[in-house]
Amino acid sequence: MTDLAAPKPRARDRIDLESKSGESASGCHGGAETMRDAAKKAGKSDILDQFEKDYPVGPHDQPQSMCPAFGSLRVGLRMRRTATILSGSACCVYGLTFTSHFYGARRSVGYVPFNSETLVTGKLFEDIKEAVEELADPEKYDCVVVTNLCVPTASGVPLRLLPDSINGVRIVGIDVPGFGVPTHAEAKDVLAGAMLAYARSEVEQGPVAAPADRSDRPTVTLLGEMFPADPVGIGQMLEPMGLAAGPVVPTREWRELYSALDCAAVAAIHPFYTASIREFETAGRAVVGSAPVGADGTAAWLKAVGETCGVDAKKIAAAQNAMIPAIKGALGAMPIKGRITVSGYEGSELLVARLLVESGAEVPYVGTACPQTRWSDPDREWLEAHGARVNYRASLEEDIAAVEEFGPDLSIGTTPVVQHAKAKAIPALYFTNLISARPLMGPAGAGSLAQVINAAMANRDRFDRMKEFFEGVGEDHATGIWEDTPTDRPKFKKKYAAQNAAAAKAAEAVGT
Repeated sequence: MTDLAAPKPRARDRIDLESKSGESASGCHGGAETMRDAAKKAGKSDILDQFEKDYPVGPHDQPQSMCPAFGSLRVGLRMRRTATILSGSACCVYGLTFTSHFYGARRSVGYVPFNSETLVTGKLFEDIKEAVEELADPEKYDCVVVTNLCVPTASGVPLRLLPDSINGVRIVGIDVPGFGVPTHAEAKDVLAGAMLAYARSEVEQGPVAAPADRSDRPTVTLLGEMFPADPVGIGQMLEPMGLAAGPVVPTREWRELYSALDCAAVAAIHPFYTASIREFETAGRAVVGSAPVGADGTAAWLKAVGETCGVDAKKIAAAQNAMIPAIKGALGAMPIKGRITVSGYEGSELLVARLLVESGAEVPYVGTACPQTRWSDPDREWLEAHGARVNYRASLEEDIAAVEEFGPDLSIGTTPVVQHAKAKAIPALYFTNLISARPLMGPAGAGSLAQVINAAMANRDRFDRMKEFFEGVGEDHATGIWEDTPTDRPKFKKKYAAQNAAAAKAAEAVGT
């Protein structure tokens, strides 16, 4: 393998900048439908149509989640030798940058500001191009990622017209509008898929850079972010079948993309990476759903992976026999007894629920903000067979309603769900920080999850004592201790709600 030369430019559809960029959106206040219509008029129909296919919002509306661009931003910021530029409203860029640093980013985020003039005249695109040219230093970077947020997407800023590479540095432009990509989890797939498409085109053109670590056995690429110990555990499970764990996509450096494509099979650990799966399938790679969680899940997953890779049945059985007893032992040593509702927006909610059920818990409800795909069918079918109601594209209201309906001993969910449960003296755990930040696969996953779950449920008495102690201090408008308890004014609320609705409707009319 030799180092990659600068890739040849690909043919692109040309866009009339003056006529298209002039179709500007009315700004963030215009509403999702207004901005979506503006984006289609401005030449973004193909992108939005693909988003609708890849990330459908049914059967429920778009779930309440953080700005989706945070997901793609995180993917780029975690990659070595990768620079990131955002183009969007200043408030959005500020919020995304702040959040990325809050979650541990240790590099700068580039920003190309705009005003009404540069947005509608096409000057914004020229400013972006100039910023990319200035940043593209091959001594520092393998890739520069440019992301359009809502307003530039709605205004048709054509990132596809950026050069494929500058000075040998790859240029990857993506649109991640909140009105087109439902969740930040799926936005990770937007960038991962775009990078896989670029890397696949490089491989088709000729030799590419060799990966730093290359297995002498066929590999299984792992699709979806996971706890760092899980890929190691998966590699141990695959070893008896003569297979090895390949890179985790999203990757941490560019050349890992080549290794990811050069695999025997792809494991869709997170089943919503639709764009990435499309690139793997285009490259002729088979994709396997679910993940090795719990005894049942591990046995089924090893069988599916082994058969997909053409492994002899005896070797598959050997892999199962090497791992299943240890997992059953861990599950038996740390049982979980209690009713638990599970919800979140990371995409691994069904896997967590499976592990809880195999640990002995009753899980009547599993809500996920991500969509249903055929890659999640094995988990959904297993959970439904064990009494769980699986709710895709779950809204906050539905997750809270599940807490009310089932009265769990523990609620796992997003921050507002946890807040609601604790206000009712129900122990609760934040999914993202306390559940997904732990190993799930193999014996380590079973033991790790049981510890935090059992510790949380053991706090029920403390919640009851706190609720009793604070009983009578009021709630909602009367929260606190008062000499004269505030009087609720429902008529005032109704009046101002109507005025707000009228003002929002008037603003949207102006935007059109």
